[in-house]
Parts: sequence; structure tokens; C-alpha cells
Amino acid sequence: MKRPLYFVCGLIFTGLGIVGAFVPLMPTTVFLILAAGCFTHSSPKLEAWLLNHARFGPTLRAWRENGAIPRKAKAMACAGMAGGYGLFYALARPGLVLALGVGAAIAACAAFVVSRPSAAGPQ
Repeated sequence: MKRPLYFVCGLIFTGLGIVGAFVPLMPTTVFLILAAGCFTHSSPKLEAWLLNHARFGPTLRAWRENGAIPRKAKAMACAGMAGGYGLFYALARPGLVLALGVGAAIAACAAFVVSRPSAAGPQ
């Protein structure tokens, strides 16, 4: 029962990752990391396809092997988070408590991204 569920989730995450490659402020890599994890438990063929993909494979392998995020991806992720927060603040006009709560959550996510190793090997 788990294998079909992992397979469907892997397909959904792959679809979201593909959409994220074309839609600004929507993440790509995080969905593909989740997809690869799901395919590990359901479809070794699709897992291998993702890990060997010319564009996304190196980033997925670096994450899997070392928890590494390339510097450029870190910069883009943090810029996307800042842009997303800016849009949220400008369009939602939140109260102080909500603005600080959302800002703290985004700052925690950015801190996690920045704290990951930048290269596949030792630094």
C-alpha cells in the first residue's frame, strides 16, 4: 500500500518541481528532492532519471550525498524568500504580530538554507 502512495507523491512533487522551474517564487529543487525520496521507495527507474537529469541531477546528488546547496541556489532561495515576504507584506498588510511571525518563519528557513554546505566536497 505504501509503494503506490510514494509513487503518486513522487509524481506530484515532480510536477510541482517542473512548474517551479517556470514560475517565479515557486521552488523547484525542494520538490524534486522530495520526489527523489518518494521514488527511492517506489520507482528506482524514476529516481535514477531524476538523479541523472542533466539540469537537476547534480544539485539533487549534492543534496543527497552531503546536504549541500550550491551558492547560486542559496542566493536565489534567499532572494525568493525575501521577495515573497515583500509581496506578502505589501499585499496582505498584516498586523505587527503576523508580520513578525511570518518574518521569523522565513528567516528560520533562510538560516537553514545558508547553513548548508556550499560544495559537494569538504570546504
